[in-house]
Amino acid sequence: MAGPIRHPIDLRSLESYLNTHAPHIKTPLSAQQFGYGQSNPTYLLTSTPTGAQYVLRKKPPGQLLSKTAHQVEREYKVLKALSTAGGDVPAPKVYCLCEDAGVLGSAFYIMEYLNGRIFDDPSLPGVAAEARAAMWKSAITTLAKLHAVDPAANEGLRSFGRPNGFYGRQIKTLSTIEAAQAATRDVKTGKEVGKVPRFEEMMKFFSTTQPKDRSAVIHGDYKIDNLVFHPTEPYVIGILDWELSTIGHPLSDLANLLLPWQLLLPTAAGVSVMNGDIRCFLPDATPGLPTREEAISWYAEASGWKVKRSEMLWGDAFGFVRNAIIMQGIGARVARGQASSAKAEGYGSRVPAFAACAWRCIEMSEEERVKEERAGAKL
Repeated sequence: MAGPIRHPIDLRSLESYLNTHAPHIKTPLSAQQFGYGQSNPTYLLTSTPTGAQYVLRKKPPGQLLSKTAHQVEREYKVLKALSTAGGDVPAPKVYCLCEDAGVLGSAFYIMEYLNGRIFDDPSLPGVAAEARAAMWKSAITTLAKLHAVDPAANEGLRSFGRPNGFYGRQIKTLSTIEAAQAATRDVKTGKEVGKVPRFEEMMKFFSTTQPKDRSAVIHGDYKIDNLVFHPTEPYVIGILDWELSTIGHPLSDLANLLLPWQLLLPTAAGVSVMNGDIRCFLPDATPGLPTREEAISWYAEASGWKVKRSEMLWGDAFGFVRNAIIMQGIGARVARGQASSAKAEGYGSRVPAFAACAWRCIEMSEEERVKEERAGAKL
């Protein structure tokens, strides 16, 4: 998955830095850039003397739209805390963090290269049905293990985030990011990126109707293509892309992982997010894929938390809005000439579809909440 370099890096400067700060990484190095990594350019480094391989993650070049995005320093912090704690969460080892922009133009860190399988399609093509089911269950139970981590017992995570009010903080943060991205102008045409449809209306709903507050170490973008599976066995050996990790509501991660089941939701606008690299699936059409209900039950068994249907749909709705803002952000980076991924073009056009799906989940969540309240009143 690594190939030509789209964002050049100064290998001589990097090698000089490593010779002083991480001498166990033997230089000289060769470099390739991974095709994934929408937010932060990601490179495969190979040591010429030893053949050992490493992964470098750095912030994009130039002035950034948001101070809350591209936090490679945060990725390094959580990975270091998890990999040195001796727990069950499969986190790659990290070797160094450089915050001196004079070395490569922006902050970066280097971590272990995991020799495994990464799937950009959550239906896990090319995998036998039995293995496919086991891999999805491993993804679910690995998430439950992460949510079971006690930040108070981990020195590197004690000041990682606040234990309460996650979704309230998210609403405030996403509102700020959405406004900045919407106002971004294309460097070539001068046209604004534009707002997420019905954004203020949806933020009002999320502000006034929220699930019961919970607290856990969350990944922030937990999904199949951010997991590394063993080369031949059906289990997770590593979790990647931790820049959005914090102390937050575990529903956020669960909804993000289960998003592929919701991508075919009918909406009043008649739009679909099923195009390009946005993958969805019908479980019955792919042997071994669990149903959405089975996946939720696996999480409930592993975590001890039985998620209400109205809560799950609320989390789906918030996830769709969040993904709409992510798509908007990719579009903004394209407009500014800062896109990290070779696949970035066209993502901005998917914003209306994600917003429409968010609104449909809001409607469904409210319908389920009314049913649950009526059922509770009868008991």
